[in-house]
Amino acid sequence: MYHELALRIVVMRPPSGVEWRVQSGRDELLAPRSASPDEIAFEVKVKVTKQGPVIFRGAVTQGPPKARFVYVNSGTRAGQADSCWDRRAKISLADITRAQVDQALESSDALLESRIVGTSRDGGPACATVPLLDGGWRLVARASNTR
Repeated sequence: MYHELALRIVVMRPPSGVEWRVQSGRDELLAPRSASPDEIAFEVKVKVTKQGPVIFRGAVTQGPPKARFVYVNSGTRAGQADSCWDRRAKISLADITRAQVDQALESSDALLESRIVGTSRDGGPACATVPLLDGGWRLVARASNTR
């Protein structure tokens, strides 16, 4: 049996002038919940097992069952036709623990959040598998967009 789990992905310090969207399925793009020059925040829902090994399902999850991830697309992959960038950042769900899932499911006011640096070394948008900041996924209050 699967239950709905809310996730927030925050792109910190994104390059200016670049659009970002979460990929849902093969070609649907989800807009950010909030955006500023300093950060872009997405909130998505996934389905997760209530007991046993943590298994994620849902339209925003990509990859094999034991190594799921979420794509955060930028530039042309985010629907920005005039962009010179065509990238996607891969946000791993693999490090989310059973304890974190259980805590998030117990509270309607909580969700799991991860943060990434939005600008890569070449000055463009982050791409490929990106490291999660601050130790990875963490439980936060749903109303909180910042620390």
